[in-house]
Amino acid sequence: MRKFRLATAAVMTATSVLFVAPAAVAGDCTGRVVGVRPISQYNHATGSGYLAVRNGPGGSYRQIGELYAGDEVSVHDRRGNWYAVTCMSGRCERPFWGQPTPSGWAHRSYIRAGGLCP
Repeated sequence: MRKFRLATAAVMTATSVLFVAPAAVAGDCTGRVVGVRPISQYNHATGSGYLAVRNGPGGSYRQIGELYAGDEVSVHDRRGNWYAVTCMSGRCERPFWGQPTPSGWAHRSYIRAGGLCP
């Protein structure tokens, strides 16, 4: 009986190793857009009511989309104060300007991120 218990314990230990959750990797980071004016103050011409998504990590790059207060994003990379992001949910799926679900660079001071961030 003792041999059976030891064998069962060994099999259970070996099996449990196979079912360990995968380790988090860079890119397992999500965030919410914060610090922008409310959507009720949206004005594309003056730059209020949204966070610009750009095609590069800097203010001089072309704007390619918009994120809004509360939108959820996935963070893929970081260069200085800029995050490479993709819209996951929120108003950014139906933006006032630009393509739905934008993917590009946004200033990190407007994104409250958590998880394993780059």
